[in-house]
Amino acid sequence: MTSLPAFSLYDLEGNQCSFPNNKASLLCFVREECETCHLSMPVIEAVYRAYGDTINLWVVGQEDNQKLRDRYQTTVPLLDDTALKVSFAYQVEIVPTIIFANASGTEVVRWEAFHQGDWKDLITRLSQLTGLPAPAIDWERLPALRPGCGSKSVAPGILERLTAEAESSPLRARQIEIAEREDPFEFMFDQGMTDGLPVIPPTPERVIRMLSGTRRDPQEVVGTCAPNYAPVTIEKIAINAVMAGCKPEYLPAVIAATEALCSHEFNAHALVSTYGPSPVIVVNGPIRKRIGMNMGINVLGHGNRANATIGRALKLILRNLGGLRPGEIERAALGSPAKYGACYPEFEERSPWEPLHVERGFDRNDSVITLFSLEGSPHQIADQTSRSARALAGSLGLGMECGWHPKTHSVGDVLLVISPEHVDTLWRDGWSKDDLRMRIQEITSRPVRELLPTEDYGGLGAMPEQVALAHGRTQEQLNRLMPKFKSPKNIHIIVAGGPAGKWSAVFNGFGDAAVSVPVSHKIEEVI
Repeated sequence: MTSLPAFSLYDLEGNQCSFPNNKASLLCFVREECETCHLSMPVIEAVYRAYGDTINLWVVGQEDNQKLRDRYQTTVPLLDDTALKVSFAYQVEIVPTIIFANASGTEVVRWEAFHQGDWKDLITRLSQLTGLPAPAIDWERLPALRPGCGSKSVAPGILERLTAEAESSPLRARQIEIAEREDPFEFMFDQGMTDGLPVIPPTPERVIRMLSGTRRDPQEVVGTCAPNYAPVTIEKIAINAVMAGCKPEYLPAVIAATEALCSHEFNAHALVSTYGPSPVIVVNGPIRKRIGMNMGINVLGHGNRANATIGRALKLILRNLGGLRPGEIERAALGSPAKYGACYPEFEERSPWEPLHVERGFDRNDSVITLFSLEGSPHQIADQTSRSARALAGSLGLGMECGWHPKTHSVGDVLLVISPEHVDTLWRDGWSKDDLRMRIQEITSRPVRELLPTEDYGGLGAMPEQVALAHGRTQEQLNRLMPKFKSPKNIHIIVAGGPAGKWSAVFNGFGDAAVSVPVSHKIEEVI
């Protein structure tokens, strides 16, 4: 038998009723909107009139008790549980729920809904306990069985709030109380918690619901977030995911992206740069379909909740935990729309090649995010005329050469997004990703002397290797060919986009490969 939680509630007359109190107790959980509860009220009143002087008999009401009193002219005490804390503590899922407890507060009998048989058995027990006769109830006018209704304490939104308010709440973040009439959306703008667009208020019930998307401990620290190096917990990731508009099933991807963001290799502190790089997330594996990500038409644009909110959540974490706020620590001279977030899945099913995460050492059936530090906004490259892989690869390479600055070579990582029509052209000639990489390096190779600033054009400054060669004293050094990218491995390739359109796109790199390294993390899904 179960020892029931203690409680104190007030009846309609303002009297405090406490359980347990060394008397046997009959607790009847009801709500005013439930017709089965209405069916039960005359029976409850009759039982109270018969035994109410010898046991506690209380109706624990989840809604308007006064309506019940007025409708049935009851004398049974109606206790106010509109806060639903007792219903929650007693794990009431259906109303009416009838619980009989002995004098020590131990549950003896419990049932849900309306059952004549259960009521008759209970009345027999009460008569034996008290020595009093059974009440006169016209059972012929009552059904043998009537299903109950859902308890208000398990309604969507309410259950999460009650869980958050319980002593075992997984939430530890500081809660901010706002005035009753204050607009929570305007309040969050005023507090600098937004990215310039409205965010969803992270109420306890919403955060609890978000945390259902992971099995990890809400207080687990996944790392520290630059540039403020604030500790990042699973709970705080969930809070920002709520604000971004994520669903709980997106949370594992946001957690994995945050772990990558906090890694030493990614070096999020470099995002302070006036150049304005932004984290760009690529998603691979089964999770893409499970959460409904868009891999096709308008893949790099708007309109898909998963794509948009996962990327936005990571940027809100950078803002609210890392402190990367424009005009403060973040000093981007121009920035880009991708500062709101950038998250894109690879269209693996449309690609003849190994997907990005397999190239990076993961199993094809793993769900993985790869985080890049890039310019953020894609530059589209058009080629509607090439009919050979060599020609198309040449066009892509020339389009990629303008990244950072056309005369700046030996740069670091870049993300090339190949459209389905373009990948068909490449695959018809049997080209692999490595073939494409080598062709890009070949067509972008320039003699060092052609890369030096002149009176006709300048530049942002060359990469270290370029500078060193420029100061060489020999013709051989000045004639040395230098490709656009430090290594073919710095050219990261995915396939995505709509079925029609001979356009691909490039997310240009940060510059020197040593500044930030792409990081991949496996997504721990709850399936």
